[in-house]
Amino acid sequence: MSLVVKICGLSTPETLEAALDAGADMAGFVFFGPSPRHLSFTGARELGLQTKGRAAKVALTVDADDATLANIVEALQPDMLQLHGSESAARLRHIKQKFQLPLMKVIAVETAVDLESVPVYAGVADRILFDARAPKEATRPGGLGAVFDWNLLQQLELKLPFMVSGGLDARNVAEAARISRAGGVDVSSGVESSPGIKDPEMIRAFIRAARATEELMVR
Repeated sequence: MSLVVKICGLSTPETLEAALDAGADMAGFVFFGPSPRHLSFTGARELGLQTKGRAAKVALTVDADDATLANIVEALQPDMLQLHGSESAARLRHIKQKFQLPLMKVIAVETAVDLESVPVYAGVADRILFDARAPKEATRPGGLGAVFDWNLLQQLELKLPFMVSGGLDARNVAEAARISRAGGVDVSSGVESSPGIKDPEMIRAFIRAARATEELMVR
């Protein structure tokens, strides 16, 4: 089974190149002002051109309106939109119809109760990403380095492709993939030397660890 590896919050040509050279399947770009990984449209355009054809471009947004989404799509030309806010299933349907792009819906997880919304989104999203629920005082919903209990996903009956995120790094990605049975892993803060600053060697180490996990899963 091929494990999809996504490096999220890329913001410089150098760190993007490290991710692409190491074989990332998805490159994630953040469009959310409070995040230290927030990209300008000019920056997104340049990084999008660098990524084109080498990995899937994923645009992360948080409760963005149509005008913002239109600007993101124009600048990045993404292959997928990642919706990381409180978007409803109806909002997803509207976005999908208007922009004609695959959607990845993020579901924040702390307890089993949080998984009750999965069927609601599974009917419209193309992929689900399970992330740790942010503390109430947090200024952003993800990229905080928090881990949730991956065992909660073991009994999940979901035909849709899903990924796991939240506090992943080169040391725990194998365990996360094994326990959650996820088809993909997503990392942001786990490959940073400080908030928003990606480290090329940490990116390479994470992808190596993920690929090693993939080999074990095949055996």
